[in-house]
Amino acid sequence: MPTTKPKSKPPVTTSFLLEIGSEELPWQMIQPAMAQLADLMTGLLANHRLAHGRIQTFGTPRRLAVLVRGLASRQTPALREALGPSKAVAFDAQGRPTKAAEGFAKSQGVDVGKLEIRETPKGVYLCAVKQEKGSTAATVLTEHLPTLLQRLTFPKTMKWNASEIRYPRPIRWVVALMGARALSFDFAGVVSGMHSRGHRFMFRRKQGLTSQGIRIRRPEMYETAMVRGGVVVDPAKRRESLAEHLKQLARSVKGRVYQANHEELLDQAVFSLECPNVVCGTFDQAYLSVPQEVLIASMAEHQGFFSVVNRKGELLPRFFAPTNMELRNMELIRTGNERVLAARLADARYFFDEDRKVKLADRVSDLNGVVFHKKLGSLYQKTERMVALAGILADAAGCPDVKESCQRAARLSKADLVTGMVGEFPALQGVMGEHYAAHDGESAEVCRAIGECYRPRTPDDVIPETTVGRLLSLTDRLDTLAAFFYAGIVPSGSEDPFGLRRSAFGVVRIVVEAGLNVNLAEVVQHAKQQLIMQGVKAGDDAALSLLKFLEDRLRYYGRTGPGFREDVMESVLGRADDAACNLRDLFLRMDALQAITSQQDFESLIVGFKRAHRIVEKEAWTNRTVDAALLTHSTELTLQQAVETAGRAVGEALDAHDYHGALQHLIGLKTPIDQFFDGVLVNAQEPGVRANRLSLLRQVDDLFSAFGDLSQIQVQGQ
Repeated sequence: MPTTKPKSKPPVTTSFLLEIGSEELPWQMIQPAMAQLADLMTGLLANHRLAHGRIQTFGTPRRLAVLVRGLASRQTPALREALGPSKAVAFDAQGRPTKAAEGFAKSQGVDVGKLEIRETPKGVYLCAVKQEKGSTAATVLTEHLPTLLQRLTFPKTMKWNASEIRYPRPIRWVVALMGARALSFDFAGVVSGMHSRGHRFMFRRKQGLTSQGIRIRRPEMYETAMVRGGVVVDPAKRRESLAEHLKQLARSVKGRVYQANHEELLDQAVFSLECPNVVCGTFDQAYLSVPQEVLIASMAEHQGFFSVVNRKGELLPRFFAPTNMELRNMELIRTGNERVLAARLADARYFFDEDRKVKLADRVSDLNGVVFHKKLGSLYQKTERMVALAGILADAAGCPDVKESCQRAARLSKADLVTGMVGEFPALQGVMGEHYAAHDGESAEVCRAIGECYRPRTPDDVIPETTVGRLLSLTDRLDTLAAFFYAGIVPSGSEDPFGLRRSAFGVVRIVVEAGLNVNLAEVVQHAKQQLIMQGVKAGDDAALSLLKFLEDRLRYYGRTGPGFREDVMESVLGRADDAACNLRDLFLRMDALQAITSQQDFESLIVGFKRAHRIVEKEAWTNRTVDAALLTHSTELTLQQAVETAGRAVGEALDAHDYHGALQHLIGLKTPIDQFFDGVLVNAQEPGVRANRLSLLRQVDDLFSAFGDLSQIQVQGQ
């Protein structure tokens, strides 16, 4: 009668919930902490052989939580091997176990007859093999969860009781629930259990909502139980709810939510609320006489309110205020927010009116009292450097007609930093300068440039639109970069406290995207002279380091923007002229080379060129003179003629910055190069012929090198 193999039982699984409840956390800390919690839990389960399914994290101002589904109830069994005494020691001459073998077996808890013999690099040894069934998941988690929680890191923490545990805010409760069973351990003086807490104000004592809090009956019921307590624990659902509220309210007032700060404010609202809701409020239309940037900043920075604009982008006298309550009558919340905002807007209007009583030009001297950096003097000294550098940069960029405007804008560009408005809203620097300059009667060109001085503020921000604005932004960034580099304050590793990488990236974007052909090496030298005149001791290699830093940012721009290949960028930057650092020119070369790499004959051309390059490099051949009388083979004559023709064409194309054209002329050398290597032996027996062929290959190498170090290009099989 045939036998059937018994079916193996599926592993027993359960679910697990961990929640840490505390006083309100800063909203910026919640999302990073959720990611940490997921990583730590994943690592803990993996390290302790606990199989699991989906891991989901939750976060609100008062709680961080992680839910594990499909968690194995026990650790996965594991084989443990332990080496014992050598075979020679473990057995006597008759092959019987010695006391050493018996003692080892006893220590390992196995019969001596079950010991195995293993060959190792050191010899033959006894080995005890044991299968460990593993502990229960409850045992493992109870033991290791306190350590997991202590490994959570935050920018700022505190100690509040005798446990000495550090956390951003005092911990009030901990939930640890496996299936229907609570796990008990102590963390920060709080014993874990199965009771959470609901919304501070909307919590009601219903069924399951006791004086102890909200009883979580099973981990998978967590979200439902918390909703009954007035809390939406999933940030994604809070975001969806807020977005829908905002959309409906905007439609009701025939406007739309102002978009520039929308995502940032939405993030703030999502992680500041447990019960997401939004109310619509109004403010006095008289405040619309204040620049709308001021009103928007006041609503956003002080209150976290969303601004409302019409289809033309003009500010409406309304705002949307996120709130942590959902009541039948929201009127009290609305009027409270309106009253608070009215006071804020009154302050903003006061600053605006008072600031305009003093001209920007009269504020420049006040910059003497503002330190730029202890090694680099005051903002007034920086302004003086910028005025000189702006004129130099205008000439270097071929824009002498805007030189005067650039220098005037540079003179006034930092003056708004000592106004009351920018003191209250630092993000409005430049913006307020533009408004105040216009009020003072400065030219439209100068006003617009002051407003554009700090653009691009972020990697995704647009660059300045006007020529004067672009040159002013470059002046500001290049002065800052030169000042810090010459003072020996440079980014290292991930450390960049003064945002120099961001400044350099802005330089790259403006130069490349605005199509400015500027020799930055000369500009940097002029910046050095300005610093030396102010008493800053400049390092000898600072200029070269700064130019390499800018080229590195160009490499990053090429990688993240147009997606240039690494070998393409290395080919161009490897031959960059440090005496004429033209980032725009380097970018155009990369762009042309990237485009031609997909052309059909390009790879085979590079194979032939690399062969020529390796030969002259190995021979260290420097002679470029070719004797036509020694060109005895037709392929030699053909290659020489092709090189001469291409040399003239490539030279003209490079002079005209037509890099696509230059590379097309190089492509035309593919066939002559291939025929040359097929037709002759470079290492000829006659010394004169050999030398002549090496000189011809040297000309080929030089011609390709005029574009860049094309030996860096990677092709299949090379």
